[in-house]
Amino acid sequence: MGDAEQKGIMLMQEAEKKQKGAKGFLGNLFGGSSKIEEAAELYVRAANSFKMAKKWAAAGESFCRAGQLQIELGSKHEAATHYVDAGNCYRKGDPNEAIKSLHQAVTIYTDMGRFTIAAKHHITIAEIYETELVDIEQAIANYEQAADYYKGEESNSSANKCLLKVAQFSAQLENYEKAVEIYEQVGISAMDNSLLKYSAKDHFFRAAVCHMCLDQVNAQICVQKYEDMFPAFSESRECKLVKSLLKACEEENVDAFTQSLQEFDSISRLDQWLTTMLLRVKKSISAEPDLL
Repeated sequence: MGDAEQKGIMLMQEAEKKQKGAKGFLGNLFGGSSKIEEAAELYVRAANSFKMAKKWAAAGESFCRAGQLQIELGSKHEAATHYVDAGNCYRKGDPNEAIKSLHQAVTIYTDMGRFTIAAKHHITIAEIYETELVDIEQAIANYEQAADYYKGEESNSSANKCLLKVAQFSAQLENYEKAVEIYEQVGISAMDNSLLKYSAKDHFFRAAVCHMCLDQVNAQICVQKYEDMFPAFSESRECKLVKSLLKACEEENVDAFTQSLQEFDSISRLDQWLTTMLLRVKKSISAEPDLL
C-alpha cells in the first residue's frame, strides 16, 4: 500500500469520527455544523489522496460522502461539484456508479435552475452509455434531455449538436422516421444562418440516406423537396450521389450502386455512419428473392 493510499484511509477514518461526533447530543450542542464542515473537508482531502494513488473507487466514494454532507449543510453547489468529481473518478473503473453520481449532480443543478450545466452532465452520461456501456437507447434518452435543457435556455446550437447525435443513433436502431425529422429540422434551421449554411447540405444528405433506408420511392420525392427548398443542395456532389444511387436502386443494379459510391468516396470519404446506412440500402437491392 502506497503512502497516498494510506493517507487517504487515515483521512477517511478521521472524517468518519468527525461525522459521528456531529450527530450526537453533545455534537449538536457544541457546533455540530462546524464538525460536519470539517468532516466534508476531510473527505475531499481523502478523495484527492486516493486520486494520487489511482484508487478511483475509493476516491469516488469519498467525494460522494463529501457531497452528502454538503447537502446537509445546505451547500447545493458544493454538493453538486463533489458528485461530479465522484463521477469522474468512478468513470475510470465503474461506469454505472459514475452515472449514478452524475445523476445526483444533475438533480441538484436542475433544482437550482442551472439547466445549462445540467445539460452538459447529461451529455457526459450519454457518452458513458455510448462508449463504455454500449446502451444506445439510454444514450439517446440523455442526449434528448440535454437538448431539451439547452433549448429551454435558448442555446439552440448546443441543442442541435445533441439532436444530431439522437438522429445518428436513431438511424442505427432503424428508427429512420425520427432521424429524418431531426436532420430536416436542423437542416432548415441551418439554411438561414450564414455561418451554418454549408452544413445544411450535409443534414439534407443524411436525411435523404435515411429516406433511402426507409422507402426508396418516397426518397425521390424528398430529395426533390430538398432541392426546391435549398438550391445549394441541388448543386452538391451529395445530391448527385443520392440521385445516382436511387437510379441504381430503381434498376436493381448493384454494380452501378457500388461504382457511384466508389467514385464519391475517392474524392470525399464517407464516414462510418454513412457507410453503414448505404450498405443497408445496397443489401436491400441485392437480396436474393424468397424461395417459394
